[in-house]
Amino acid sequence: MLTEPGTDSLLPTRQSLLSRLRDWQDHDGWREFFDTYWRLIYRVARQSGLEDAAAQDVVQTTFIYLARRMPKFRYDPERGSFKSWLRRVTRSRISVFRRRAEAKEPPLPELQLEDDDVPVWESIPDPAGDRADEIWQKEWDDNLLKAALRRVSAKVSAQQLMIFELAALGEVPLKQVACKLDVSLMQVYLARHRVGKLFKAEVTRLRKETE
Repeated sequence: MLTEPGTDSLLPTRQSLLSRLRDWQDHDGWREFFDTYWRLIYRVARQSGLEDAAAQDVVQTTFIYLARRMPKFRYDPERGSFKSWLRRVTRSRISVFRRRAEAKEPPLPELQLEDDDVPVWESIPDPAGDRADEIWQKEWDDNLLKAALRRVSAKVSAQQLMIFELAALGEVPLKQVACKLDVSLMQVYLARHRVGKLFKAEVTRLRKETE
């Protein structure tokens, strides 16, 4: 079973990281890339109806494909975001896995892909189409919010963070939060406001970096 890294949060797809992935020997860059996206791909595969083992296979084949594509990948925002491209690649791998499983065919041989093959592999339609897009967007947003919260946690106290998680994210009544944490109602108000402001700023920043 795949093991989660220290943080399972989605990190921004920096152009500098994508550039590093052109180098096969940049093991730290590839590890960061894998740690950033494997859980997203796995959860999308699971939400699309695949069992654990099948979802892990999708993660593996997706990253094998990406490893072969990234050395020639050139990030061009005008042609679409990396997020959209990765979604298409993931959907195509899920679709291929489903079709071959239903036909009881053996796994595809891992052949070197030529440039002319790329549009074909990345445009394979997914029978679950709209549903798959909804799953991808939900998982992407969930990971982005976790990333924002992780960033905020480095700027506030553990108590302030807990107050925010309970009062804002958990929607626990403020008086109950104050009682539960043995703090004044004013502390709850101030913490929720301060952490909420930082959280909103981080979410906005991450959305700009990843969209």
